[in-house]
Amino acid sequence: MTADSAMSFLIPLPVVLALFGAGLCLALGQNARAQRVISFVVLSAIVVIAGTLLWAADRDGPQVVYVGGWPARMGIVLVADRLSALLLLVSAIVTLSVLAYSVGQGIIEFGRETPLSVFYPTYLVLVAGVSNAFLSGDLFNLYVGFEVLLAASYVLITLGGTGPRVRAGTTYVVVSVLSSMLFLIAIAGVYAATGTVNMADLAVKLQQVPEGVRIVLQLMLLTAFAIKAAVFPLSAWLPDSYPTAPAPVTAVFAGLLTKVGVYAIMRVQTLLFPDSPLSDLLLWAALLTMLIGILGAIAQSDIKRMLSFTLVSHIGYMVFGVAIASDLGLAGAIFYIVHHITIQTTLFLVTGLIEIRGGSTSLEHLGGLAKAAPVLALMFFLPAMNLSGIPPFSGFLGKVALVQAGVDRAGWLAYLVVAASIVTSLLTLYAIAKTWNRAFWRPRAEEPDDVGEWVPSTGTKSGEPWGDTVTVTSVRSLPRAMVAPTLTLVALGTALTLVAGPLFGITERAASELRDRTPYIQTVLDDGSTPDDAAAVTP
Repeated sequence: MTADSAMSFLIPLPVVLALFGAGLCLALGQNARAQRVISFVVLSAIVVIAGTLLWAADRDGPQVVYVGGWPARMGIVLVADRLSALLLLVSAIVTLSVLAYSVGQGIIEFGRETPLSVFYPTYLVLVAGVSNAFLSGDLFNLYVGFEVLLAASYVLITLGGTGPRVRAGTTYVVVSVLSSMLFLIAIAGVYAATGTVNMADLAVKLQQVPEGVRIVLQLMLLTAFAIKAAVFPLSAWLPDSYPTAPAPVTAVFAGLLTKVGVYAIMRVQTLLFPDSPLSDLLLWAALLTMLIGILGAIAQSDIKRMLSFTLVSHIGYMVFGVAIASDLGLAGAIFYIVHHITIQTTLFLVTGLIEIRGGSTSLEHLGGLAKAAPVLALMFFLPAMNLSGIPPFSGFLGKVALVQAGVDRAGWLAYLVVAASIVTSLLTLYAIAKTWNRAFWRPRAEEPDDVGEWVPSTGTKSGEPWGDTVTVTSVRSLPRAMVAPTLTLVALGTALTLVAGPLFGITERAASELRDRTPYIQTVLDDGSTPDDAAAVTP
């Protein structure tokens, strides 16, 4: 492969290392300890690489590598700019934390008959797909990234093989396949209209395509990505799919997979279709996603389903920033993506601990957890308040930026979405307060018996699916292997407030880079094959 900047040789490594680690884990078969060590080493290396790429992209601009040495228009291009490197870093940190959590979760969740030696390689394949999607510089490779992560997610979402998980997995597979087919058809249409799938090249050539054709192609791409991002009205699949999976799987899905869809919307809107006439359509989608999602959350009596609906609802904030498309709007959307990946993942991990501690995630069967498990109560309270947008947490700061961007845009529709975002934040606080009151504050009607190991509704008394045996002495105890990574993410989510200034500085520079497409386009197309086209691009 050929690189044109000092750090470009690092760009393929998040994908290559994850796939290589997955192969090693598969070769090791039932040796769960070795699989676990390999997975931790690979993900730790990806964290370091992603941090280095972010530093290089922030200092020197987009980093590009031409896989196989092919010219940009003919081969695969991987690009690490500020946006992709930042999201790669956050995703790597989150996946590493969830992996640590899964060591404790998996050991006590499933029986001996469940063939979970595939968990570690499948998890690494998922990481490879996410990394490839963030770094891809052409539409077809982006499609490949989606398919890799979706293929892994099909396995992860059905772990344990229970009836509810298989049914939820079937829905998830059908929806994902349909969105992938639409994406592939859109890619074919783009190639037919322009003769290329390289996104930097498309940024130039799509301007020469008739407006009607351009709008049709944009609608097809947005629809495919909106399904993957769970944007209303294409979000009905998510609340029924995610809650049935094991807690670490649900957490990484909620934190990352929908954000890959949002990233694709942001990249396509800013690079391929700037100043799009469909921005009002995106504003309506943002408004309805926020309101319908949070109304669904209020109606839930199960914590997992409540969080799944809030996940849908808060995707609307990110779409809002993309639709505004100003520097402040995009910076706020990127900041909110970073915030939401961390907080939503944390809340689903905490929910897994609630299920162990209380024996259920149903609000009808919980109570008294604030007194019985004060540390668990704190682990829920901090990210929940952050999600609600209570000052001075990062959720509040991201929403303030988005609201200000909406006000600056002006117009009745922008003001309407601003009002909807404020109402959504208040209703999120209401949903969280209801959950807190019923699960943590009110006394519990009856205490469960302290018998044997913790056994969820889909599990058995003992098992060793992912490694060494960990005994849970009663339903009231919490495995340290699960508590430690959860506390780490709670601390990280809280610390986003302390580093909000530097972080928002990075997101502002990333937003400016997205709006000024010239550095990205020139860097990618400056491969020695067609310098004139690259130099001719203007913002």
